[in-house]
Amino acid sequence: MIELKSEHELAVMREAGRVVAKVLNAVRERASVGTDLLELDELASTMLDEAGAKSSFRHYHPNWAPMPYPGVLCTSVNDAIVHGIPTGYRLRDGDLCSVDFGAAVDGWHGDAAISFVVGAADPVDLELIATAERGLAAGIAQVKPGNRLGDIGHAIGVIGRKAGYGLTADHGGHGVGRAMHEAPHVPNEGQPGKGLKLRPGMVFAIEPMFTAGGRDDYRYGDDGWTILTSDGSRAAHVEHTVAVTEDGPRILTAP
Repeated sequence: MIELKSEHELAVMREAGRVVAKVLNAVRERASVGTDLLELDELASTMLDEAGAKSSFRHYHPNWAPMPYPGVLCTSVNDAIVHGIPTGYRLRDGDLCSVDFGAAVDGWHGDAAISFVVGAADPVDLELIATAERGLAAGIAQVKPGNRLGDIGHAIGVIGRKAGYGLTADHGGHGVGRAMHEAPHVPNEGQPGKGLKLRPGMVFAIEPMFTAGGRDDYRYGDDGWTILTSDGSRAAHVEHTVAVTEDGPRILTAP
């Protein structure tokens, strides 16, 4: 079942989204050559506590995972696409880092992700990130009443495929609300005019995951959580939580 959110509920989700945006901005500012990933996770955890919010990620345990998720951030570096667990790894010059973060306020969740390069950036990596961001913007633009889920996926997929990137099979966005992951699944590729009809009050996390090597397949890391490109190429992941409204898309995790 897909729950339609009221204006009051969207307002609370917007508060969660503000926490998410603030934390991601702080993490991006803190990340530099030599910063370890656990330091970033501790920063995010402290900011959650200061905001009176709860982590959407810590202790989350889907049935495919070998253990509950131990962090409040997902920190995916270079060939890690998503779900990278924060460790003592110290960021190196030129690393491409994707950071995913979720927060809950009064039981309502917000979820977003950013990708950036630490230190001297390879233009190839910057273009990968920029293309993922263009895909995200294109998907968000389709979040309006009367459109279909396929319109969102088509908008994202066309941009990724045209650039020659892979789209990470079986992964994409999802509904968001009282739980971090709700129905429906929101694919990053689709047929326009097909799928669920969008109605005001629906809320989705839209999250392109583009891989530079052009392959859609992937593998799991030794921790059972981290999803890695199958060919070792780099990946970028960006995301916003977006509500369908009569006036069009409302980005709940905007800064």
